[in-house]
This record gives sequence, C-alpha cells and structure tokens, in this order.
Amino acid sequence: MPQPNTRPTTALEVPQDLQPVYANLVRIAHSPADMVFDFAHLLPGETRARIGARILMSPLSAKLLYKALSENLARYEAAFGEIVIPAASSSLADQLFKPFPPSPEQAPPEEGKP
Repeated sequence: MPQPNTRPTTALEVPQDLQPVYANLVRIAHSPADMVFDFAHLLPGETRARIGARILMSPLSAKLLYKALSENLARYEAAFGEIVIPAASSSLADQLFKPFPPSPEQAPPEEGKP
C-alpha cells in the first residue's frame, strides 16, 4: 500500500545572536531570476528609512510566501476580526506615512504677520 504524501518536518534553529527587525515598509524589486524584499522602519515625520533586512527569494519561493501569508492572514482575521485597510484618498503609503503637521510654534508665520 502506498504511503500518504507527507512532508518531513523541518526543525528551525534560531541563532542566539539573531536580532529581530521591525518593519513597516518594504520595497520589492525583481529580476527574471530573483525577488528582492528590502524591509525598513519609517518613523512618522521622517523622509528616510534605513533598511534593516534584505531577503532574496526565487519567484517560486515568493509565490509560496504569498500563499502562506494569505492563508495566515485569513486565519488571523477569523480569530481576531478583519484587518481594515484605510480608504485611500491618495496612496495607502501616503496615508500611513504622511508627515506630522508642524506644531503652532514650529509653523512658519503667515504673510503679513510677524
């Protein structure tokens, strides 16, 4: 009798010196052979973000990641509720990462006023 098609489990080993990276921004680029994901953290009001991690994948691996993310987001929303994406009057990035307006003491003086 044939064995069911089961995958062996892979034990993931986390190095003790591994530093987690928080990212709220990702730049995605690609070539015919690779997908490149640059993860960064952009602070509110800042115009520059430093890349904290760069991940390179084959297009097949990226598609499998996309599928895994989709499945996991569906499970997350089933458990905790829908993740609502803000309505976009411009781009989503513009809404999430728009600079803070200056405080009244930082605002430039209006014309004709000292």
